[in-house]
Amino acid sequence: MAKTKVIAVANQKGGVGKTTTVYNLGAGLAMHGKKVLLVDVDPQGDLTKMLGQRKPHDMPLTLGNCMNDIVAGNEVSEHPEILHHYEGFDFVPGNRTLSAVETGLVNAFSRETVLRQYIDSVKDGYDYVLLDCRPSLGMLVINALSASDYVLVPVQAEYFAAEDMTELLGTVRQVKRQINPKLEVGG
Repeated sequence: MAKTKVIAVANQKGGVGKTTTVYNLGAGLAMHGKKVLLVDVDPQGDLTKMLGQRKPHDMPLTLGNCMNDIVAGNEVSEHPEILHHYEGFDFVPGNRTLSAVETGLVNAFSRETVLRQYIDSVKDGYDYVLLDCRPSLGMLVINALSASDYVLVPVQAEYFAAEDMTELLGTVRQVKRQINPKLEVGG
């Protein structure tokens, strides 16, 4: 099997289509026979809701729980948090637990790479891992960029979108220079 490609879909602006892009790209890749894992890295849990989990904040096992385990130094070897979707891909739900994780990352050792450690533990057997990022440039997004080979930046055709994209691309350059030299802008 070829190396798993990890792709973050990020923009600090909300409502630009990040979640929809992750969902449609994941479903399309699965339709073409690819093994795909979608990961909801947004405390709002919109991707999780889109995938049929109406109450993501009541879910007992989510990405936030797994990241907390890594921060606590617990080994994560089994992955009951990974759910299968009827459209042929798997997903890891996200919920507001991620907000507490992001706050806790401030004091964590290797705080920029906690999500990368998690992704490294689950990516075997997948062709693609797609990360749905929250609308910010905070620690969760830095973690997603640290874990990724590529970043996709959905934008709207409006003046302020270019300004926001410039800021995000500056963050991408900084992450590439200091944390993840393999990170590339994929589109």
